[in-house]
Amino acid sequence: MQWITRPGWPGNLLALAAGALTPLSMAPFDYWPLALLSLGLFYLGLRELAPKAALWRGWCYGFGLFGAGTSWIYVSINVYGNASPLLAGFLMLLFSAAVALFFALPAWLWSRWLRNGRGPGDALAFGALWVAQEAFRGWFLTGFPWLYAGYSQLDGPLAGLAPLGGVWLIGFVLAGSAALLVNLPRVRTRPRAFSASLLVLLLFWAGGWSLQQHSWTTPAGPALSVAAIQGNVEQNMKWDPAQLNAQLALYRDLSIGARRVDLIVWPETAVPVLKDYASDYLAGMAGFARSRNSALLTGIPVREVDSAGNKRYYNAITVAGQGDGTYLKQKLVPFGEYVPLQDLLRGLIAFFDLPMSDFARGPADQPLLQARGYQIAPYICYEVVYPEFAAGLAARSQLLLTVSNDAWFGRSIGPLQHLQMAQMRALEAGRWMIRATNTGVTALIDPFGQISTRLAQFEQGVLYGEVLPMQGLTPYLRWRSWPLLLLCAVLLLTAARGRKASRAADKPAGRAPR
Repeated sequence: MQWITRPGWPGNLLALAAGALTPLSMAPFDYWPLALLSLGLFYLGLRELAPKAALWRGWCYGFGLFGAGTSWIYVSINVYGNASPLLAGFLMLLFSAAVALFFALPAWLWSRWLRNGRGPGDALAFGALWVAQEAFRGWFLTGFPWLYAGYSQLDGPLAGLAPLGGVWLIGFVLAGSAALLVNLPRVRTRPRAFSASLLVLLLFWAGGWSLQQHSWTTPAGPALSVAAIQGNVEQNMKWDPAQLNAQLALYRDLSIGARRVDLIVWPETAVPVLKDYASDYLAGMAGFARSRNSALLTGIPVREVDSAGNKRYYNAITVAGQGDGTYLKQKLVPFGEYVPLQDLLRGLIAFFDLPMSDFARGPADQPLLQARGYQIAPYICYEVVYPEFAAGLAARSQLLLTVSNDAWFGRSIGPLQHLQMAQMRALEAGRWMIRATNTGVTALIDPFGQISTRLAQFEQGVLYGEVLPMQGLTPYLRWRSWPLLLLCAVLLLTAARGRKASRAADKPAGRAPR
């Protein structure tokens, strides 16, 4: 098995396979031990490589991860972008190849500056580098925070760590644990290092398991009844002007026929026309909601015109009835809501001209939505996958709300991965989350990240349930990731100094002067 740690394609192919294992540890498969196996193989494969070989090894791991885990991109490009299967497949692989670079650079850094192979410190530095990779990937060029390793633990033993330090803390523990386990045979003849490794593993996993049912937040008031509407409108009909009245009537009739509830929630762009043009319709629905002492929250596009006459369009959520506020989406989906380098790309294929792909970014200092006297943190579609962004809104709220339209991804694994990330946000914040989607999965999620009730995908219906407004801050909402990031910085600096000292000690002594 020495070829695993040697340069060349046998080891690179194993890294490719190891990366492809990671999505199997997440929704909808949820074989969480595979995350440990994947990370362990990656760490082992970098043990003896020179920097250039490590760079290729890291790229292969990333390509396997994203090639398997983001295959739903093919559906969007092929089915809704009207690209041929060959072109859609090529673009999906090109995307995976580009995002895989996020793993190539850390692998090079590990081999060049950080790796020393000297027991627990080396393993924890690997965990720190893993966090740095995930944090950078969630920030660079607006970020792509998909397939974080920590999502594998939503139903695993480490779930209790999420309210402490978020999904990145779980990723740190997973990567560090995998490296510690790989190193155990190497340090078995060094009692202190062996004992320290076992102690760290025990603290990691016993701590995560023991905190799973700890409540960090408390109720802020009585339970609120909810009716979340899942319209199940086909994507190729959603923006068809001929279908507008039918869609408006669908959500109106489902809401009027629903039970009396405190909150009525419609999905992202459930009203597929500018708010300006739907004012009469919204006024009628607001009157209906007030007559039932309810608040209606719906996704809708919004247009704003500045003093110079320039128009801007936003993906938004607005509240009618017993509530107030309009939230403008801040985190936009590349190619779905805006087109990078649009002067070059628009017109090449239909995928670069998707409906509503010219949205502007909402301001960062927006107030939360208010409904039935409570502050609600809103997330539109992609926004819920950003841990730090989501925590900033959640800390000011008593309830979480995410609306989405995952019809773009068809019957792929994409919508289920998206649901799992929303569950992690609820767990990190210790708050209930309402999730309303067009085609599924529409669900209510409790403060432990578990689904209280849900609707089946690709079915039209109304989801009924109750959510409890919560108050108080989890440690993660209070401190965010700063303690973890500082710890990782210390571990990486210590590893770099240790590597430098090790190199100096390995150099042959110079000739003594005469």
